[in-house]
Amino acid sequence: MPNDVLVVAEHLDGTLADSTFELLGKANELAHAGGGQSVVALVGAPALADELGAADRVVTVDHPALRSYTAEAWEHAVTAVVEAVQPRLVLVSTATIGLDLAGALATRSDAALVSYAVDLARDGDDIVATAQIYGGKLLAEVGIDGERAVVAVIAGSFPAAAGRGGSGATVEAIDAPPGLDDLRTAFLRMIAPEAGDVDITAADLLVSVGRGIASQDNLELVQELADALGAPLASSRPITDQGWLPKTRQVGKSGLKVKPRVYLAFGISGAPEHLEGMRDAELIIACNTDEQAPIFDIAHYGSTVDLFDLVPVLAEKLT
Repeated sequence: MPNDVLVVAEHLDGTLADSTFELLGKANELAHAGGGQSVVALVGAPALADELGAADRVVTVDHPALRSYTAEAWEHAVTAVVEAVQPRLVLVSTATIGLDLAGALATRSDAALVSYAVDLARDGDDIVATAQIYGGKLLAEVGIDGERAVVAVIAGSFPAAAGRGGSGATVEAIDAPPGLDDLRTAFLRMIAPEAGDVDITAADLLVSVGRGIASQDNLELVQELADALGAPLASSRPITDQGWLPKTRQVGKSGLKVKPRVYLAFGISGAPEHLEGMRDAELIIACNTDEQAPIFDIAHYGSTVDLFDLVPVLAEKLT
């Protein structure tokens, strides 16, 4: 089995996702250690190939049906690239496209699937993936011993800088696969969320709350602390799903990605979807009564004190 590693590039509105460069840096490490090449599958946006110079090869597939993402069209296109490249590993991000695509791609390519990976390393001729299970409460090591595998990697697991720069990639185009003119689904339009009252992506300090707040009435407690700090109040998805805060306050994969200098998390367990949106914060301080909560795996400081005991004391000291 060749030792090439294929990265599926994600892009939106003409911009490559950070996760593409994160995966490309790791693909270079794994492929070169085994005498293979790093290859990027670039679907529907051939002009972006110039930004992927850190790869050994960029394989493009273009067709009007591929310009905006639909699972059906991209499954056809990426499968065609896999057949052309015959890689040992296919890396996708657990962002919107990757989560949608990984399972179908593994099935079409007759490959194993490893989901929610946070690390990949060589062990001789084998590759070992470390993946989160049970919502990140446990880590499992999975040996990939020669069979092809699709690995869905949690965004932010690797540094993006390792996959940027360079100018050595060869770019080749392959023909669009048959069937793209006769799809059952079609992209109609993208509906952008309405602008919120606060842009949490621009904040240097964020106070964020999760399911542990228990009820909407308790939000006022954390809001008082946020006000005392002069920080916006953000949240994990369960809070916005309940309608307790607007969608524009949600941090995570299906919300917004933030990089504040300080991120204070109260009652947030740390599901992979949430960690994807805030793990790049310079300083993460977490409060959760569950000492095994995944949020503590990335937090710089943490407390298992009940937030209803801790938050009032903090707010009092600041007023």
